Amino acid sequence: MAEQLRELLVGPEGDGMRLDAFLASCEGMPSRSACAKLIETGAVSINSTAATSKSERVLLGDRIQAVVPLPEPEPGALVPNPDIELDIRFEDDWLLVLSKQAGLVCHPSPGHIDDTLANALVAHCGIEHLGMLQGDDRPGIVHRLDMDTSGLMLAAKDDQTQRALQDLIRLRTLDRRYITLVHGYVAADEGTITTGIARSKRDRLRMAVSDDPLAREAITTFRVLERFEAGRFDEGYTLVECHLYTGRTHQIRVHMRHINHACVGDPLYGKGDDRANHGLRRQFLHSWRVCFDHPVTGERIACKDTLPADLAAILDEIGETSMGRTATGERICPQLWPSR
Repeated sequence: MAEQLRELLVGPEGDGMRLDAFLASCEGMPSRSACAKLIETGAVSINSTAATSKSERVLLGDRIQAVVPLPEPEPGALVPNPDIELDIRFEDDWLLVLSKQAGLVCHPSPGHIDDTLANALVAHCGIEHLGMLQGDDRPGIVHRLDMDTSGLMLAAKDDQTQRALQDLIRLRTLDRRYITLVHGYVAADEGTITTGIARSKRDRLRMAVSDDPLAREAITTFRVLERFEAGRFDEGYTLVECHLYTGRTHQIRVHMRHINHACVGDPLYGKGDDRANHGLRRQFLHSWRVCFDHPVTGERIACKDTLPADLAAILDEIGETSMGRTATGERICPQLWPSR
């Protein structure tokens, strides 16, 4: 669900009010009971400290932050958009595999009503030929990629296929591989990161590793492909292939940050140093390979996607500092950008 960060200042009229009552009195905020639920879930802070009670009194000058769910687009608002080009790598009567470009949102949200992948799928397939298990505003969507993550993803043309593909993800038999360039020298050639992931209590727009009982299990394995020496303005880089066993929001980005190797260019979890990011304005993260057994025909489907130009350019820039590829890198890297 899309969310918005609201920043509110307590004025004379709010001095001494209960927190839930003050929130509900502000323009654009939900009902008092809904505001109370936001407080209970940790979505509200007072002067940068998480609020713990709806009955807490606010004082003149207090700065309140609240992460508020935005209303979903109204049913029926989804319209076909044939102007969005789909880069389809496999298609039959039941499903398709496509390469999503960076900057394309997967489904409608505030500010993106008719310019999403879902709108393009409706134009290509027709709304009546897409699975609707995820809701009327997410036709065909099996799993999603963040707006600025590029690469391969799946869409289904009917409910049964959509359910079957989602089951493959839940059973961890749909093989999804990602390429990321991270900051620093990753010493181990391979590893497994297993944690809980939940919404951050400090910043509700971010996810975080958490041991909260309600946190969802997240498992990522990684293999180093190539390492690059540190330079004057950076601490070196490591090119990594990640394998997702679960599909939590921002999973790879959170896990790489957790092991102190944030994805290059990541605006949420990475470093803000433009030089260290080589001017990249999005996370260096690309879904390069998917492999699965077709749920209807039984055919083994394997698709690969080379790195887009902006990511390949970063590797070309730092190529002279390469410390060499691992055995896995020698096999995979030529498939990612054959020209190097």
